[in-house]
Amino acid sequence: MKCDVNIVTGRTIEQGANIENKLSQEYFEACARCEVGPEDLGELGVSEGTNVKVSTDFGTVVVPVALCEGNPNGIVFIPMGPWANAVVNPDTHGCGMPGFKGISGTIEPTDDSPLDLKKLMSLYKE
Repeated sequence: MKCDVNIVTGRTIEQGANIENKLSQEYFEACARCEVGPEDLGELGVSEGTNVKVSTDFGTVVVPVALCEGNPNGIVFIPMGPWANAVVNPDTHGCGMPGFKGISGTIEPTDDSPLDLKKLMSLYKE
């Protein structure tokens, strides 16, 4: 099952607390995640921890899904970091910051595994 979603990114306490050690498991767990509400989790037909493919016009990334009771249907949250950066619009419109809110995309279950930080960043080497 595939869900159309509106992706929002932002800082979290866990992401900020681990930002100095980006190669750690703690940073991975804090940032490589897609938080969805109960309705979307049910529509996807998966449980927490299942890997999902998040796709936008700007890229695709695989992350585990997490339940966030406060998320409205159709809104997903990915903490700021390399995994979110894989799916946001890279155009900064001259301000130096890409758009981190209101990104149209889809999420769907996948058998693929999330990439660790080094492997994810290697995709962007020229």
